[in-house]
Amino acid sequence: MSSDLKLGLNLGYWQRNSDDSTELVQAAERLGYESVWTAEAYGSDAFTPLAWYGARTSRIKLGTSVVQISARTPAATAMTAMTLDHLTGGRLLLGIGASGPQVVEGWYGRPFPKPLARTREYVEIMRKIWRREEPVTSDGEHYPLPYPGGANLGKPLKLITRPLRAEIPLYLGAEGPKNVALAGEIADGWLPLFVFPEKIERMYGPSLAGTGPDFDIAAMVMTLITDDVRSALDGVKMMLTLYIGGMGAKSRNFHADIIGRMGYAEAAEEIQALYLAGRRDEAFNAIPDELADGISLVGPVGRIRERLELWRKSPVTNLLVMGPRDEASLRTIRDLVLG
Repeated sequence: MSSDLKLGLNLGYWQRNSDDSTELVQAAERLGYESVWTAEAYGSDAFTPLAWYGARTSRIKLGTSVVQISARTPAATAMTAMTLDHLTGGRLLLGIGASGPQVVEGWYGRPFPKPLARTREYVEIMRKIWRREEPVTSDGEHYPLPYPGGANLGKPLKLITRPLRAEIPLYLGAEGPKNVALAGEIADGWLPLFVFPEKIERMYGPSLAGTGPDFDIAAMVMTLITDDVRSALDGVKMMLTLYIGGMGAKSRNFHADIIGRMGYAEAAEEIQALYLAGRRDEAFNAIPDELADGISLVGPVGRIRERLELWRKSPVTNLLVMGPRDEASLRTIRDLVLG
């Protein structure tokens, strides 16, 4: 339980037709937001927008939510993270995630099995690289260094540039209980995508057992100040329709699974079946309002203030708000969350 919440702004994916969010990020920095986060799937990458915003700010922390481990070798991610951390004065928060088999195997052309073992090995190599204690080797199954075979000329190497920080804060994007437990074991924080604050302890209590007071649970939450609650909930439902229905295979959709663990397994199955059948309006209508409301903060100021108490009573320590697009909204949300 955390009565004192930290506050960040999650911008999601950069889109070609979207406005440059520099002014929004600068406003968030002026208003005392601790962090700003960007994402990647199979469009824009997460690092480039952060470099853009980092060059135009001076204090706000810069988070990836998340970079996909199959997109880059551990060394490539460690080098990019080290470089960006240096250029921005030690402001990077590195969020990584395994993604899902459709993207990993269909987009990156890499095998998906054993995502927990791959993640553990990936993190171990990155931390060896940043510490620069010796040339980096790894006898792991997934990222052996030097590579066995090939030209048989691989040589253990040490990072040329000394990192600004040997311990860059590391977060895991995780949805399954075992992956969340891994975050608690090897990372500095956890980036959950969908959080129903009243249910998170029941769903993940055993997975989070043993995490210390500094472990950061940075929850992404759709946030919209409006008198039109119906319209706001419909916006949340549109997002859920895509994630439950189309962001994953029918036989393996981690987003649908988490909705099932929240207690909406039948609804998740129906939503996915309708979406995959091309009946997307029906899939949208099948999403319970209670679910959309439970994972978001929408409505008039008084309603959001009341619902914030549920988040304060939960294990969540950090709200990464998604949705506000102007300084006035950012200020109101700041006042509500930080008092």
